[in-house]
Amino acid sequence: MAAVAAARPPWIANHNACDREGGSLLLISGRNVRNLGRVGSSSSARWSCRAECGLCGRPLEKSSNVAWKRRLRAVFGSEDDDEEEEEAQVKSARVRAKRPKPASPSNHILFQGFNWESHSKKPWYVDLKEKAPVIAQAGVTDIWLPPPSQSVDRQGYLPSQLYDLNSSSYGNEAQLKELIDTLHEQGICCIADIVINHRSGWKQDAQGHWNIFEGGTPDKRLDWGPWAVVCNDIYRSGGQGKQDTGESYAAAPDLDHTNKQVQDELTDWLNWMKAEIGFDGWRFDFVKGYAPKYTKLYCQRTDPSFVVGELWTSLNYVSGRLAADQNFHRQQLCDWIDGTGGWGCAFDFTTKGVLQEAVKMELWRLRDKEGRPPGLVGWYPKKAVTFVDNHDTGSTQRHWHFPDEKVHLGYVYILTHPGIPCIFYDHYFYWGLQEQINQLLELRLRNKINAESKIKIQAADFDMYVATIADRLIVKLGPRFDMGPLLPKSSTWKLVMAGSEYAIWESTKKMAGVAPSEPEIIVVKSGPSETGDENIEVKITSDMSCETVNRIMEEVPDMVSNLHDVEKVVEECKVEYEDEEEDEEEEESSKKKSRK
Repeated sequence: MAAVAAARPPWIANHNACDREGGSLLLISGRNVRNLGRVGSSSSARWSCRAECGLCGRPLEKSSNVAWKRRLRAVFGSEDDDEEEEEAQVKSARVRAKRPKPASPSNHILFQGFNWESHSKKPWYVDLKEKAPVIAQAGVTDIWLPPPSQSVDRQGYLPSQLYDLNSSSYGNEAQLKELIDTLHEQGICCIADIVINHRSGWKQDAQGHWNIFEGGTPDKRLDWGPWAVVCNDIYRSGGQGKQDTGESYAAAPDLDHTNKQVQDELTDWLNWMKAEIGFDGWRFDFVKGYAPKYTKLYCQRTDPSFVVGELWTSLNYVSGRLAADQNFHRQQLCDWIDGTGGWGCAFDFTTKGVLQEAVKMELWRLRDKEGRPPGLVGWYPKKAVTFVDNHDTGSTQRHWHFPDEKVHLGYVYILTHPGIPCIFYDHYFYWGLQEQINQLLELRLRNKINAESKIKIQAADFDMYVATIADRLIVKLGPRFDMGPLLPKSSTWKLVMAGSEYAIWESTKKMAGVAPSEPEIIVVKSGPSETGDENIEVKITSDMSCETVNRIMEEVPDMVSNLHDVEKVVEECKVEYEDEEEDEEEEESSKKKSRK
């Protein structure tokens, strides 16, 4: 892609509001793309057969497109252009779907649209395209798609010919464009998985090093040699570039991001991915492999709608157990975000690591010393992308997976709390959690919970966690039934979701600008599908307070499995409750008499 620079030629026509807001003309071609703001001469370039607005992505009228191309030729010149052929291409070009408006920074809901084995379900792009309406209906704003380029591995994380999108195991370029167009029509922005820390060589040099690269085009774009690889690469690639600015990657040559040609040609490729293919934003892989200032540079040059980086480092452990204090770990995430100039969000590996230990009867972990959430979401919530598992930690790799029987609790937490939640494909489509996730998303959207919502943690014990979010939701995790004085008052809170080891109450107070709702109680059958669904049971015990017993009998009496054994307890609490009501009525009556 090529975006005309801020000082645009005066003959470029306005594009309504987009032009006033700084929009730019994007010239798109299947083979050649030029950055007209940077390249002073493009005499050998064939001009695009299509143009679109750089701000909203809306295709421009064909008549205007042709006129602009004629003017471009007058300014830059072109030796080999066949005007009639190009105009015929313009007339026959398929009109792409309009890009959706990106979500506001605090309201992104991300969906990972693949797993580690998706490449084997060919063509994956076609399969995912059929699921687009279901994903959109859930409230997803952005979908993370797998690496699209030709790659040594089938998953796409050892890319070689970056411009070759027809050799991907997930499908071909045309199928990818159709998928993106379908997602755009559903209002979902598309996030590309960008793997640029390293690159697999296309062939060996004279010394046997895999450091000769080809870009996947007939011309010389991304055709590099050992000069593009760091000199201290542990892959032993014979690199002749400068020192690595990050951690080495052992499976492929590390790229020298200090090199201007590397920067420029990767920028051109990213812009091509955005303008020609249709991607909106970036997920940067293995960002610990190069300095965050280069992520900033690529973002500044491509203006993505959303950016998230994978900075996966080890948490702090003491004697084999996860330490309570993970401040150093989440500080690393904060430092990387700041290093990108605020362009990037980061996957909240701190929260994932703490949460998957906390649900093992260690819920005290979910509150730090300052009373805040213990992960990145506690320090930098608007930049924290929370998740339960992904293609690396879960799926068939299971490198660091969430406890299977507790996965549903992970989603209760990330979908009701601050941060930007990311839903994993497997959990949504394979684990029988789709209904629960949809209901949690509905609660989040209905109560306007977002990345920066206020949170107050009221309890964090080994068997119970209670928090109030945005004064709209009260979330309780853990097996303890008796909440004591923390039990939400029925006059202002309504139990709306309940399942194995969790419950959620919604405020009955009217939100500003929102009509009051009468939510119904939702009882969810939880657990992965392979374990089989079980009915959720509630057991009343003799040590419960009468307030708790009465709330259970009032709101979920059908869930009580031991009612026959505790009839006496229930009856005594009922009598006590009725006596309290009579006392309150007498007190109110006496107050009325005194006022008279």
